[in-house]
Amino acid sequence: MTLQIESASPEIEIIEDDDEDYPRLMHVRTVDEITSLVGSVAASLAVVWLIYERLLPLSGSLGFLVCWYAAFLAIYAGVTALGNPRTVIVDRLASAAIHGAAGVVLAALVSTVGYTLWQGLPAVLHWHFFSTDMAGVGPNDPLNRGGVLHAILGSVIEVGIAVAISLPLGIGTAVYLTEVGGRMSSTVRTVIEAMTAVPDILAGLFIYTTLIVALGFARTGFAAALAISVTMLPIIARSAEVVLRVVPSGLREAGLALGASRWQTVRRIVLPTARPGLATAVILGVARGVGETAPVLITSGASTFLNANPFTDPMNSLPLFIFSAVRSGQPLNITRGFGAATLLLLIVVVLFAVTRFLARQRIGRR
Repeated sequence: MTLQIESASPEIEIIEDDDEDYPRLMHVRTVDEITSLVGSVAASLAVVWLIYERLLPLSGSLGFLVCWYAAFLAIYAGVTALGNPRTVIVDRLASAAIHGAAGVVLAALVSTVGYTLWQGLPAVLHWHFFSTDMAGVGPNDPLNRGGVLHAILGSVIEVGIAVAISLPLGIGTAVYLTEVGGRMSSTVRTVIEAMTAVPDILAGLFIYTTLIVALGFARTGFAAALAISVTMLPIIARSAEVVLRVVPSGLREAGLALGASRWQTVRRIVLPTARPGLATAVILGVARGVGETAPVLITSGASTFLNANPFTDPMNSLPLFIFSAVRSGQPLNITRGFGAATLLLLIVVVLFAVTRFLARQRIGRR
């Protein structure tokens, strides 16, 4: 808005420019921003291609991408500075840096998943891969012989036993921390948080030294399940504690005001209210335990035959089968390992999809 004030004298003219500042829309792309972005990408690509590929004796895709990104940031900052203030320059550079970092993470994830699926596809296409075990099958035998049935069954049994152990302990610990409390609550919470950061191999060594070395038990699937439960317990307890803390305190007060005991309030009000979140906590623990390799290797060991009894003989699992197959160095066996990795990847994706669904249902009910 321009305000002009003219005095009585024709020689004096006061012109005051009082432009009002309007808030900048954060989620709307202006023409200036789009053209600056596209032009900077094209210009940086041309400059880096000319210097990197033609003028300098350099090569390599990774170096080219790094130089392209650095040149893009420099050109983007210069183009933005031509007609925008410093805050806009900083905002656009920060946005470009964050999107670039997200792109790197996404590219790493897509390349890892894509490579695993591509390498494991020849093995997954055979039905025998899911219906037979590796008993009597050599590493150089064709892919239509042998499979991962023993590893699938071993993972199901070991994780099932681990859930049966860690589920009541984890939820009971969460109930104690949120509903009971006391002098030991801070100590228990510290131990749970410390166990979350403990390497998985230490859980296997703990079960190995106490159950196998000290007590003389054999290396079996049950020992592997105990080691997996040690890794799952802190995940379930910590997640369940967070879920129980979200339950409104008014529900507890209403239950107590109606004459219910503390245990009845927890059992009939708090736990049913937090049921979807508790299911999410359990699924997160299962997703953690189903991918363990070191604890199973130490406490059970690998096997090539089908074993449905967790208390006798070694019992294989999908992660341990992957480790053994890829470590063998034989091309066909490596393909079987990638096929098992594909199956394990699909299982974990399904678990996390169920977790997201349960969490969304919980939010929707609120």
